[in-house]
Amino acid sequence: MTLASPLPDYLVNRYHGWKATRYAENRSWYQKLASEGQHPRAMVISCCDSRVHVTSIFGADPGEFFLHRNIANLVPPYAPDGNQHGTSAAIEYAVTALKVPHLIVIGHSSCGGVKGCYDMCEGHAPALEEKTSFVGRWMDLLRPGYARLPEGTDEERVAALEKQGVLISLENLLTFPYVKEAVEEGRLSLHGLWTDIGAGGLECYDPERGGFVPL
Repeated sequence: MTLASPLPDYLVNRYHGWKATRYAENRSWYQKLASEGQHPRAMVISCCDSRVHVTSIFGADPGEFFLHRNIANLVPPYAPDGNQHGTSAAIEYAVTALKVPHLIVIGHSSCGGVKGCYDMCEGHAPALEEKTSFVGRWMDLLRPGYARLPEGTDEERVAALEKQGVLISLENLLTFPYVKEAVEEGRLSLHGLWTDIGAGGLECYDPERGGFVPL
């Protein structure tokens, strides 16, 4: 491989700073994680968006969350013969091997992937309609949520679609046999969250109220 480049200096410097401070202060904990394996308290499926920092939101330590990130924090339906295996593989491993007790899907405000889906459904994103668009074909998973949107401004409808993405992911999780079985047996609980990046707000889906409520 001749095209790989050295790491930028600022990242090298940050690494050495981490190694000399946080790692040095918690060396025994890192060694424990390495020798005893991982036993995460939850799996979190979040967006790739660089502004979404789940471990900071919950003050999580290394080893506490099994994290999976993808565009718009989506979960595809269970499809053993399909080709969307990255997210599905992470779910399978978390539930069947790590046996996490909680599985959290967290959406967020100003999600570019969700906005792309909205524009595509509105007929304003021809590039995403192309068969060669990986983003467009991934965002097809969110199209059912567009059909559920209430009337309102584009801004209001996009925000509603962000939350629909969380709900669709929760619905699709229950198409995985081992997820459904674990939920029915009380070994696993599913949670749907949405965070407002600018305001620092966090909302949780409440099935009894039929919507997201602030925490």
